[in-house]
Amino acid sequence: MKITKFRKKIQLTNDGSLQFFFAGTGGAFNKTHFQNNLIVIKGKDHVLIDCGSLCPYALKTFNTNLTEIRAFLPTHSHSDHIGGLEEAAFLNFYITKQKPEMVITDQYKKILWEDSLKGALSYGEEKNPGVLFTFDDYFSQIRPVELKGTPRPVYEANVGSINLKLIRTRHVQCPGADWDNIFYSVGVLIDNRVFFSGDTKFDPSLLNWVEKTFNPEWIFHECIFAKSSVHSSYEELSTLPLELKKKMLLCHYSENYRDFSPKKDGFAGFAERGLYYTF
Repeated sequence: MKITKFRKKIQLTNDGSLQFFFAGTGGAFNKTHFQNNLIVIKGKDHVLIDCGSLCPYALKTFNTNLTEIRAFLPTHSHSDHIGGLEEAAFLNFYITKQKPEMVITDQYKKILWEDSLKGALSYGEEKNPGVLFTFDDYFSQIRPVELKGTPRPVYEANVGSINLKLIRTRHVQCPGADWDNIFYSVGVLIDNRVFFSGDTKFDPSLLNWVEKTFNPEWIFHECIFAKSSVHSSYEELSTLPLELKKKMLLCHYSENYRDFSPKKDGFAGFAERGLYYTF
């Protein structure tokens, strides 16, 4: 992996290499490092994994406008992951007159629209009285295909040359509930090479399956610094095998992250905004 620094504005195209750029690397309430929102870039293609409430401002600090993002992939419905989608929808609909793509299953499309976006986006200025807008007025759906024979739901899609596998995670759930009824959340495997955990409780079975099946080169894993029933704690992640931790960069952290020394504890380190990670 090669790491280079940001210059002038985010480059959303490259020479064809797989590349990551974090608009932010913080947890939900981190106002210094923004939110854990990741741009994946490869050749002429890109996709923003999660667009939180601070994401439009985070992009602006890199001299990049939200309307330059042409593809989105929301992992779940907490505001630090989808809070910027309303702004993206309105800006594209009324200003650029373009419809960005969104990688989203039919199941989550319904949840996202009905429970989060509909309240504001269904009322627009250009339809006949009494006729409401829908998700499809604002976004063009890229519908993933569910894979067979996996231990948990896995959905596959492509944004141009970028292959994405959406793997269900256990973030917020009811004990004993099946996948159809627990809170929808996914991690993302990119090009079978790099795994981005999204938000998940500590879940060794997920990591073991991803490691055994795909053996990713790198893992970007969420991390918080206190015990939690819905997130992975630094203490829990520290118990993982050293060979796994060596290729794991931690993200979604709080502002006190400098109190910890991940490299001393066997990790590759903390992910940082303002850097290009090229694989």
